[in-house]
Amino acid sequence: MACTHFILTCGGTACESNKGIEIYQQLIAEAEKQGVKDKVQIVKTGCFGFCEKGPIVKVLPDESFYVEVKPEDAKEIIAEQVIKGREVPRLLYKDPDEDAGAKKGASVGAAAVENIKFYQKQHRVVLRNCGAINPENIDEYIARDGYVGLEKVLFEWTPEQIIEQMKISGMRGRGGAGFPTWMKWDFARKAQGDIKYVICNADEGDPGAYMDRSTVEGDPHSVIEGMITAGKAIGAHFGFVYIRAEYPLAVERLKIALRQAQEYGLLGKDILGSGFDFEIEIRLGAGAFVCGEETALIKSVEGNRGMPVPKPPFPANKGLWQRPTIINNVETLANIPVITAQGGAVLAAIGTEKSKGTKVFALTGKIQNSGLVEVPMGTTLGEIIYDIGGGIKNGKKFKGVQTGGPSGGILTEKSLDLPIDFETLTANGSMMGSGGMIVMDEDDCVVDVARFYMEFCVDESCGKCSPCRIGTTQILSILEKIAKGNGEESDLDKLEAIGKAMSKASLCALGQTAPNPTLSTIKNFREEYLEHIRDKKCRSGKCKHLVRFSIDTAKCIGCGACAKKCPGNCIAAAPAADFPDKKRPPYLIDQGACLKCGECIKTCKFGAVVKG
Repeated sequence: MACTHFILTCGGTACESNKGIEIYQQLIAEAEKQGVKDKVQIVKTGCFGFCEKGPIVKVLPDESFYVEVKPEDAKEIIAEQVIKGREVPRLLYKDPDEDAGAKKGASVGAAAVENIKFYQKQHRVVLRNCGAINPENIDEYIARDGYVGLEKVLFEWTPEQIIEQMKISGMRGRGGAGFPTWMKWDFARKAQGDIKYVICNADEGDPGAYMDRSTVEGDPHSVIEGMITAGKAIGAHFGFVYIRAEYPLAVERLKIALRQAQEYGLLGKDILGSGFDFEIEIRLGAGAFVCGEETALIKSVEGNRGMPVPKPPFPANKGLWQRPTIINNVETLANIPVITAQGGAVLAAIGTEKSKGTKVFALTGKIQNSGLVEVPMGTTLGEIIYDIGGGIKNGKKFKGVQTGGPSGGILTEKSLDLPIDFETLTANGSMMGSGGMIVMDEDDCVVDVARFYMEFCVDESCGKCSPCRIGTTQILSILEKIAKGNGEESDLDKLEAIGKAMSKASLCALGQTAPNPTLSTIKNFREEYLEHIRDKKCRSGKCKHLVRFSIDTAKCIGCGACAKKCPGNCIAAAPAADFPDKKRPPYLIDQGACLKCGECIKTCKFGAVVKG
């Protein structure tokens, strides 16, 4: 019996944690139970990117894109689509705007991927295989031109020619700094030494970021191929993948890929008979954010405490065990097979004059369509947030977007037309970073956001240099003071002065960029800081010390529901004598004992509890 359908199920961490494994297993069981196991091939892939709508199942050749699938839906998918040849309409993705039109009488067609707005402005280079292949099957990677570029690298190109193609591509490091990849490789190639190393930085530590994890989970061979290419270019025969232990699925799939590459003669001694040797080992990180900095990462790989060291010398000259070393992050390396297979000009044709290619972002926060997004450099923030992301959730007003994680600034509505590239984001008080993009709405408080990121930086600072160790602590202390209503206007000047000193004097990028969220919010939302200081008011209600819950005695019917729900026992009925015209006296809140938890306002059905 010939295979008529291919069913792709999302096997990324998010979907697997939401019964994705059960869906996959149930589809296999149903295909066997309904007698069509030879007619259908069921494949577990990497992340499709559209995380908001997971778990996702895609059926080929019909291009049916099913969202929010449950294990019990497997029976219907097999019975309807595989056996009867018709889609399951209730599971198909529907565009919210089109769906609204359908309710008024217009028809809604099946949603193939190319018709879904979330994907229409994307250009998948790094994520080209994620959601398309089984990451645990090397043959599927090879079938999509995997290791084709490596053949050129091993048998046709010299190290200089490899680096020249990298130069033509305009590829810049995707770890955040944006340093030209060809230049880093050339430094290491020219460095003196018989032993050199390649390190893949998969230690993704930004809150809300999961670009590198998803790439390793969905396409580990692209990273391996990129590392071998880098090794040939600089004359290295050994590489390490430094990946955090909190990514068990990524680690497992990487181990499988390394084993398969070894079995196929694509890794190890005399690769494909070329005479070139290259081996890769995995090193597990313990989750220290500072180990994203290359010198701290090197110390950790060596078995020491992950702490940065002054540069120069740079790792390209003296890195791992004092040998020439290049460090590239996952996204950078995943681009390499495309460059080697198709030539550097292919990547150079995408993006802007100074920022070539694409960039992967983890789009999260108060956004309709959260997920993994890959767009050409030069795409505007507004296009990502509104065209791809679908706008702000629950009809709320857009407030800001943070790019670059704890190191990035917060950009406002005025920046929605900014093209995304390295220089533009930096010039506007933020940065590209590794690719976190967190969207905020009107209910977010900038003081609270700045405090959150500074708290993170205080915890993650290695403490080696005084500007970072003391500066982060002092900024956090002042932000907490403002959030509690004890701030003074002079505190804003102090925050700016400390932040500028840290950016100039800190040893590594953690301390140099840690003030960015605070400095950018003071610049773009100064009036909100002044409200906290002058008016003792937090407009979003996130700073609990500045929130006050009270009861409108005219609206209160004296039912006591709020008092029963209050965990602090701070709500009680007023003296009846004070309200002789009411059947039951209204309730009042003891402000000194109030926990500011908000249970009273949630409980009251009459709108009598007021938050202000």
